[in-house]
Amino acid sequence: MNAINEVLHKDYLARVAREALPRWNISQDADLRLISLSENAMFLVATEQRKWVLRVHRHGYHSHDGVRSELAWMRALREEADVETPVALPGIDHELVQHVAAEPFKEARMVVLFDFITGTQPEPDNLYDAFRQLGAITARMHRHSRQWQRPAFFERQVWDYEGAFGDTPIWGHWRAGFSKHKPGLGIVEQAEALMQRRLAQYGKGADRFGLIHTDFRLANLLVDQGEARVLDFDDSGFGWYLYDVASSATFIENHPDIANIIAAWVEGYRKVEPLSEEDVAEIPTLMMFRRLIIMGWAGSHPGTDLAREMGDDYTVGTVELARKYLAGQALCGR
Repeated sequence: MNAINEVLHKDYLARVAREALPRWNISQDADLRLISLSENAMFLVATEQRKWVLRVHRHGYHSHDGVRSELAWMRALREEADVETPVALPGIDHELVQHVAAEPFKEARMVVLFDFITGTQPEPDNLYDAFRQLGAITARMHRHSRQWQRPAFFERQVWDYEGAFGDTPIWGHWRAGFSKHKPGLGIVEQAEALMQRRLAQYGKGADRFGLIHTDFRLANLLVDQGEARVLDFDDSGFGWYLYDVASSATFIENHPDIANIIAAWVEGYRKVEPLSEEDVAEIPTLMMFRRLIIMGWAGSHPGTDLAREMGDDYTVGTVELARKYLAGQALCGR
């Protein structure tokens, strides 16, 4: 997307957002500010009395029932698992998901309004404490996932090998994101082959594979007066439970002390739920899996700020991780 088209795209999303506000009885004169643009556009909406966060969905990424399913799980986690999540607000027609169109396009975008929540991201200077907290929260979410009776309409994406790297990968195949200017493609291909074999052997038993967050990074955690709140369930779906720790390690897989950082996560998790050594042994495989999924995302979203920021360095780091993985070097601690 070139600069002109990017500006026009953002302008269109803002028009959709303004058009949507009356669905919640909010004045179209309310302050509206784009705060992030990735899969979806997130807007801060403010009046003198109140603040909200409005999400305008990317066209074609989720179905109506898929978004309803996401919101249903978020609500269940709040009510049944003591996991604080954003509160989606029904419109004046009592529906959580609104379909809104704006000129010049006729296709409607799905729009969801969330209550504004306060908090700050955990400070990354103490990754060990932060990852212990992430591990404990993730364990509560997994325990709930295994027990929860999902509603009949429930549907979410499946983040297995086929979903990530099959004929129609959810975020695009990793090869599209591999820099043409950097060596090491063959190393990554070998790592993918090993990863595929190990995941097939590990299997998708109910104790290993189920409903997960899939993007549980520190950026998706807010802390307010000691209370942690989990954000951004847009990519939640079915996958290996320990993919959640791999997603927490996104962009820091090659940190010099990654083994102890992951060990802190495991320690936090085990305070809530059991985790076998066999499970822990597959964390490096799922870290490789996550690394390649993100590479595919960058390849299919080349115009985004994040993809540009990742640049060739992400390919270099991926090759480095692939070498460690193939050599059986410790990427996680026990």
